Amino acid sequence: MELALKNARSGPERGDGLARLADALGLESVSRIEGFDVSHAGGTAVVGSDVCFVDGSAEKADYRRKRLEEGNDDYARMRDLVRWRADRAIEGRDDRPDPDLLLIDGGEGQLGAARDALAETGWDVPVAALAKERELVITPDGVHDWDSDDPALHVLQRVRDEAHRFAVQYHQTLRDEVRTVLDDVPGVGEKTRTALLRRFGSVENVRNASTADLTDVPGVGERTARTIRDRL
Repeated sequence: MELALKNARSGPERGDGLARLADALGLESVSRIEGFDVSHAGGTAVVGSDVCFVDGSAEKADYRRKRLEEGNDDYARMRDLVRWRADRAIEGRDDRPDPDLLLIDGGEGQLGAARDALAETGWDVPVAALAKERELVITPDGVHDWDSDDPALHVLQRVRDEAHRFAVQYHQTLRDEVRTVLDDVPGVGEKTRTALLRRFGSVENVRNASTADLTDVPGVGERTARTIRDRL
């Protein structure tokens, strides 16, 4: 009886990660959390993920993904991703309810980019970030180093890891499509393919490049350039 009274007085149960998380962030509830991540390879095949957890469990029917502008700027792409979600919410084009918390995969830079997007759209949703290196929880109020066995941290880690997995999965799908297209071009090996994508940013830009532009890429001669234009 004494142990039960002690546990009751201590507030939310230690095993209730959602209650602990809400308390730690000063929120009434965090039953619905959306996690965001961006994945790319050197600025190519850039994609963003938006996963959803309800009462601590993945709600896969509410997962969304988006292809983003090519470029090697993680902050800008995160801003674009959150802006896309916020615009849809504000304009009533998203059939999902507003989340209790947005979780950003990244550090202070990614959190700042997400907050910029929210401020620009006026979408009033709490947001936090979880940095991978030291598993630091970053909020607008500061940086928090929670214990590794904190159930609230475990909730955030599950959402963050799933957002990362979903983004990487989509990125790999697009990357494989790019490989298939360029691998069909005679004379274009892995090194040349990589050089083309770094130079032009996307297959579409390679398709629109002139022969002169293509021959500026190391490993691409006039014959290969003509073949690339013919095939694409």
